Amino acid sequence: MADTKYVGDEYVEEENIADEKENELQGLYDLVLPPGVPHKLIMEAMEKFNLEVTTRKCAIKTIDVESDNLLVLRGELDEVNKAHDYIFQKMSEKYNYKK
Repeated sequence: MADTKYVGDEYVEEENIADEKENELQGLYDLVLPPGVPHKLIMEAMEKFNLEVTTRKCAIKTIDVESDNLLVLRGELDEVNKAHDYIFQKMSEKYNYKK
């Protein structure tokens, strides 16, 4: 005997999936990486601070204002902050950035 489906049941399933994804991300933070960060540096930070690389749609203010998929490093707040400082330090050494 098949389960009876009612109009709107597909939305209930979508909400459950969205809730599961939200729960998985709870307590995690994203460090959005600007275009131009060298891949080698991203990989170093990912391994050193135990972060995962993923993408995120973000609005970028350019001539054509379309959202773009940017790389992000995702993990716990302390590790994300350490990765930010590490990447900034390495980029500063290479390009003479000043705070």
